[in-house]
Amino acid sequence: MKKDNIDNLFEELRSEFDFENPSLGHQERFLSKLKNQNSETVQKASSQSNFWKPFLSIAASLLIWFSIITLLKPSGEIKDLASVSPEMTQTQNFFTSAISEELAKLNIERTPETEVLINDALKQMKILEKEYESLKIDLTESGDDKRVIYAMITNFQTRINILKNVLETIENVKQLKQNNNENSITI
Repeated sequence: MKKDNIDNLFEELRSEFDFENPSLGHQERFLSKLKNQNSETVQKASSQSNFWKPFLSIAASLLIWFSIITLLKPSGEIKDLASVSPEMTQTQNFFTSAISEELAKLNIERTPETEVLINDALKQMKILEKEYESLKIDLTESGDDKRVIYAMITNFQTRINILKNVLETIENVKQLKQNNNENSITI
């Protein structure tokens, strides 16, 4: 039934249809106009996109540059033991003053006989100070990790122990020297 309606519709509109054949070269002219229209559209689109490309590349470069600077820049000050709590401030002050006192005593005992011992102790102290600096960075990155705090305290204790051991060794060397002098005088 519907097919009959469509057929009837076409029959009624037949006089309005254009049955003429196009002139020669119509298809080529149509295709060239279509190509011209497409190339104009592409040119407009590409010129608009080309206009923004330099700005987008500059913006992307700046974004990458700022990201790299942000990642490489240290995130503020490096924490030390004193930055954890007031108790740790007292602990750090105690250890630093004790180390300073022991170093002063060590420098007083400097003689040609003790020079090697003192220089070795100072080398060990420098190694421990470098370790402490890396522990400070770890503390900053870890956010007050207790293991890092304990390692920092142990570092201080190790430094003090090294200095005390060297002072005891120097004292033993002095006593041995004094005993040898007394023995050589009495003989």
